[in-house]
Amino acid sequence: MLKAAIDTNVVLQGLTLRGDSGRIMEAWRDRRFVPCVSTALALEYEEVLLRRFPPARAHDVQAALQALLTRAEYVPIRFRLRPASPDPDDDFVLECAFNAQAMLVSGNDKDLRGPCDALHIDYASPLTFLSRHFPTE
Repeated sequence: MLKAAIDTNVVLQGLTLRGDSGRIMEAWRDRRFVPCVSTALALEYEEVLLRRFPPARAHDVQAALQALLTRAEYVPIRFRLRPASPDPDDDFVLECAFNAQAMLVSGNDKDLRGPCDALHIDYASPLTFLSRHFPTE
């Protein structure tokens, strides 16, 4: 089955907006691919989501994230790659994808395409991911 590490920007957009990122979150929820998540990446998801949503929604945000994480494959980080990206926060998703031997899905071409190419990680934007793996939707 298809394995993918989903960047935090896709998770945030997917939980707040419709569109491609929303469709990826639906595919995650429906178990149509194997989302790969390390401890560091899960903590980054939580930190960013809690920062972006009002404190009154913290319980809902944590419940939604927990529901997603129960549908994910835990990835132990055996090989550290830091620093690999111009943005140190991107190293979490890079390490996860590399260690899981999974595709990396992100809307951050600028910072991630180069490191993915150098590390031989299959990179896809949300639109490319959907059109390549879920073309009939």
